[in-house]
Amino acid sequence: MGKPTGFIEFTRELPAKRPVSERLNDYKEFTGRFTESKLATQASRCMNCGVPFCHSHNGCPLGNLIPEFNDAVYRKSWREAYEILTSTNNFPEFTGRICPAPCETACVLGINQPAVTIEEIEKHIIEIAFEKGFVQPKIPNIRTGKKVAVIGSGPAGLAAAAQLNYAGHLVTVFERDDAAGGLLRYGIPDFKLEKWVIDRRVNVLEEEGVEFRYHANVGVNVSINDLLREFQAIVLAGGSTIPRELTIPGSYLKGIHFAVPFLKQQNKRNADRDPLANAHLESNILQEEIKAAGKHVVVIGGGDTGSDCVGTSNRQGALSVTQFELMPTPPGSRTPFMPWPTYPMILKTSSSHEEGCEREWAIATKQFLADDKDNLRALKIVDLEWQFSEDQRPSRFVEIPGTEREIPCELALLAMGFVHPQHQGLLEELGVDYDERGNVKAAEKKYQTNIPKVFTAGDMRRGQSLVVWAISEGRECARKVDEFLMGSSLLETKDASLVSLAV
Repeated sequence: MGKPTGFIEFTRELPAKRPVSERLNDYKEFTGRFTESKLATQASRCMNCGVPFCHSHNGCPLGNLIPEFNDAVYRKSWREAYEILTSTNNFPEFTGRICPAPCETACVLGINQPAVTIEEIEKHIIEIAFEKGFVQPKIPNIRTGKKVAVIGSGPAGLAAAAQLNYAGHLVTVFERDDAAGGLLRYGIPDFKLEKWVIDRRVNVLEEEGVEFRYHANVGVNVSINDLLREFQAIVLAGGSTIPRELTIPGSYLKGIHFAVPFLKQQNKRNADRDPLANAHLESNILQEEIKAAGKHVVVIGGGDTGSDCVGTSNRQGALSVTQFELMPTPPGSRTPFMPWPTYPMILKTSSSHEEGCEREWAIATKQFLADDKDNLRALKIVDLEWQFSEDQRPSRFVEIPGTEREIPCELALLAMGFVHPQHQGLLEELGVDYDERGNVKAAEKKYQTNIPKVFTAGDMRRGQSLVVWAISEGRECARKVDEFLMGSSLLETKDASLVSLAV
């Protein structure tokens, strides 16, 4: 450990953010950077505890070696810190910006003090590594001649492609949209993840030998049979893309939209691209521009995607922004039923909430109300009373009599999560099996579908989840594909690089 008394001497700090009044005028990232000395101070808070829960089962799904890279940061040994971090994580520039950091909620210091700023340290390591020129293409010395198709270029697909390329296979990534990244590019707002960050990494992957094909919608303009003939293995990494619907009276009205098309359109505008280009790729999506300017906006769904809608609506100039959540208000801190080091379901206030938003809990939307032109004008809502189980989990609710009311709303954004991947097209044509939730069926730690040469990873297999889980699944799936092709694999679990094969 860098400084044995660091956790006693220093408290948790985060980099400064640009003022709300300033950052609402653009879509740029607004979190500053630590100085090297401040970064070292924060890294010194790591206790190098005997059992580092931060990269255990309850912490980082990637198994990042957090005490080790914290020690290197404290000593300002930047190359060492970079090599430790990237030994388990292909894309720390992504997770360092948008991960909810389960590692921090499992931090031993977090038992009675604020946890170590692990996510910020991770982001700083990779940005310093790029600045100092440590990040160089790792090109395999030996090619196996085996060809692998990766369908989908989100974090799971990118991680699988990177790992399989390191193993020496010839990897082609098929992306149905106009650029790589999946939800990283067209779901996460630019103020959380600017897209040059994705482009920078894709450029590295291309230099390493990964081929990207865009506007390649497998099952539509790319034949799955051609891929089955040409490639020795296929990885399905298309994500969970079918949104959960709200089937109540008035759901046909103009002004009701799913969250991701709203976010995607703004990201395309930021990139000077047609916001409706490739809109037909989204299942059940009305192809029209969605804007919050001058409207009362209600976001239905209290998760991260809903929060992203809040920040985007405020930047577009909404008259008001309100976020509804069906569940009751979470507690402000851990309860006896959320013991450390489990991930606590506590109240979180995002940067978007700080920028201006009314948050309403235990609310049910009963009806969308129309004006005389079938445009959305208001919502009929009602307050809920929740009953709790013995472990204090919400179990059932009843409507509270006399609380039914209308609130003005010209734009309703449905951010209630995703149910499963799109079945129509690729998956139906392939004939893969589904699990009980409609995801592509493949056993955990095996990733192989009912078609022997077809594997799957990420949200398409496990359902809607975190970016860090998608990267983990992509890496683990790549190892199983490598074993399938070669009989064994040098892609060790939780090892991002093949030192023996890379230059």
